[in-house]
Amino acid sequence: LLTVLISAHRPTQLAPMAGENQTHVTEFMLLGFSHGQPFLFVLFLAIYLATLLGNSAILALVSLDPHLHSPMYFFLSHLSCLDICYSSVTVPKILANALRPQATISYRGCLAQMFFLMGCAGTECALLAVMAYDRYTAICHPLRYSRAMSQGVCVVAAASCWLWGMLDSAVHTLLASRLSFCGAARLQHIFCDVPPLLRAACSNTRPSEVALHAASFFVGLSPFLLVVISYLRILATVLGMPMATSRRKAFSTCSAHLLVVTLYFVTSNLNYNRPSSGYSPAADTLVSALYCIVTPMLNPLIYSLRNQEVWEALRKAVRGRGMAGS
Repeated sequence: LLTVLISAHRPTQLAPMAGENQTHVTEFMLLGFSHGQPFLFVLFLAIYLATLLGNSAILALVSLDPHLHSPMYFFLSHLSCLDICYSSVTVPKILANALRPQATISYRGCLAQMFFLMGCAGTECALLAVMAYDRYTAICHPLRYSRAMSQGVCVVAAASCWLWGMLDSAVHTLLASRLSFCGAARLQHIFCDVPPLLRAACSNTRPSEVALHAASFFVGLSPFLLVVISYLRILATVLGMPMATSRRKAFSTCSAHLLVVTLYFVTSNLNYNRPSSGYSPAADTLVSALYCIVTPMLNPLIYSLRNQEVWEALRKAVRGRGMAGS
C-alpha cells in the first residue's frame, strides 16, 4: 500500500525553482555518520539488543503471569511491542550503514522508514494518554473501573491508538513523496525523518510544515494535555486518601508511567519543534537518537525498577525455570 501511494503521488516531472536543477532521487546520503563508525556500531548494537531483551521480557511476563492480566499491563504490553517496532525501524539500517564507507538509504526505503517511524510516534502518544486514563479510572473511580476498562474497551482503545498513528503517518508520507531535491540528496541525519527531509528539499515544503505543526498539536499536545489532566485529578485524589499506605501504593503505580510520559514527550517535542535558528546537525542527531532509540530501551527498565508486581512476576518466572532445570 505504501509503495502504491508513493508511486502514484511522486511527481514525474520536476519544475525547477530559482534556477536550481532538480533531479529524480533514487537514494539519500546520510551524513550523520562522520566519525567513529565502529564505535557507533557497537553502541547501537548494544542498545538494540537491550531494547529487544527488555521489551520481550515484559511481553513474556504479561502473557505468562495471570496476576498481570489487567488493563494496565495489557497496555504496557502494547507499549513494549511498540518500542520493539520503534527500534527495529531505524537501528538495523543504522548498523548496516555504520560499517559502510558511505551511509545511504534508497528513496522508497527512506519514505517507508519515515512512515513506520511517524506511525510509531503517533501511536505512542495516544497509547500513553490511554494508559494515563486507565490509572485515573483505577484510582479516582475504582468502583466503576471493571466496567469502564473492560476487555472489549481495552482492545478497542489499543486498536484505535495504532490506527490513529498510522493514519497520521500516511499523511506525512504522502506529502513527503511530493518533495523534490536538487543535486545529490544529502540528509544531515542517521535515518529518515520529516525534519531532515524538509531541510534537504528544494521544492515547496509549506504543506509538510503545516501538517507537522498540526500533528504536533493534535497528535502530540492533545494527548499530553489529557495525561496532565489525568494526573492532576489523580494527585488530588491521592492527597485526599486517609492512609499513608494507600497513598504510597497509588504513587508507586503511577510514578513509572509518569516518568515514561515525561521522557517521551520532552524528547519528541525537542525533535519536532526546535527552532530552525538554533539548528545543529550534531544536536539534531543526538535528540533524535534519544527519542527514537534510547527511550525504547529505557521504558522496560523504568517499569521493572518501579513496579513490584513486575519484579514478583520475574522472580516467579526465574524460580519456575530453575525448578524445571533441576
